[in-house]
Amino acid sequence: MKKWYNEEYEWEIEVTGFLRGEHTERYCRNGEEIGDKYTCTYGCPVNTDGQGICSKTMMLLFPIMEAVRSGGDLEYIGGASKNSKDIVCPDGCVQFRITANKLDNENFYKGKFFD
Repeated sequence: MKKWYNEEYEWEIEVTGFLRGEHTERYCRNGEEIGDKYTCTYGCPVNTDGQGICSKTMMLLFPIMEAVRSGGDLEYIGGASKNSKDIVCPDGCVQFRITANKLDNENFYKGKFFD
């Protein structure tokens, strides 16, 4: 892979809790633990061990990420702030907080980095 574009946002996704008890055995195939963190810019989030986030959860994260990249405010969809929102995985097991951190790079579509 040869990344050629410096993204406008960096994302942090943190495991903040569980809806079914104190652990995820027999519920979460990814084995999430409270405090686990994933980061990414445009690609799929990975943790410090290089393990990727659950693909089902990524289906929820992508539209949220695109909303922020498009100038949206996550408070309009229940977020705690403009760039932060709590979600629950599709299996109803793990609670996550997604947070967007703006970098000093141009927007992919509106930036003039090709000129």
